[in-house]
Amino acid sequence: MAKKTLDERIESSKNFLKEELNTVRAGRANPALLDRIQVNYYGMPTPLKQLANISVPDPRQLLISPFDPKSIADIERAINEANIGINPANDGKVIRLIIPQLTEERRKELTKVVKNYGEEAKVAVRNLRREENDALKKMQKDGELTEDDLKSELDDVQKKIEKAIKDIDAILSDKEKELMEV
Repeated sequence: MAKKTLDERIESSKNFLKEELNTVRAGRANPALLDRIQVNYYGMPTPLKQLANISVPDPRQLLISPFDPKSIADIERAINEANIGINPANDGKVIRLIIPQLTEERRKELTKVVKNYGEEAKVAVRNLRREENDALKKMQKDGELTEDDLKSELDDVQKKIEKAIKDIDAILSDKEKELMEV
């Protein structure tokens, strides 16, 4: 029973990391870059995805087509406030975001950001290991597990954590390659 929840929690840590990495701009247009932007729409913070269609007409451009043309100024303001490093250009009907080419210096900065996200994910996974090990030791202390079962379970947990850390490293490696592509 506990194993399934550990697997699910490891998977959710990896998924959270992937979502975090999607918000890191890699010189290529990616609608996920706008996922966290909230627009003040009639006094309510509303996710941009709910107010507009976001498309990628070419590799360096995002096109935002609001469902309500009156909301274009609010969307533009929210993009500027989100501080994603891209200036919106609006023609009255749509907003264009031109993704600038990344400089070598900016690529290195973003690589550091990516590594920090990865380190946070690894710490989260290691915390899961500690919590799981503590729960198993308590079960053994309460007489629910034998000494041999405890050792076997602890080894199992360790193998899962090592695999998760390898997966996180692979995710980070892919993102770093994407960032360093010119």
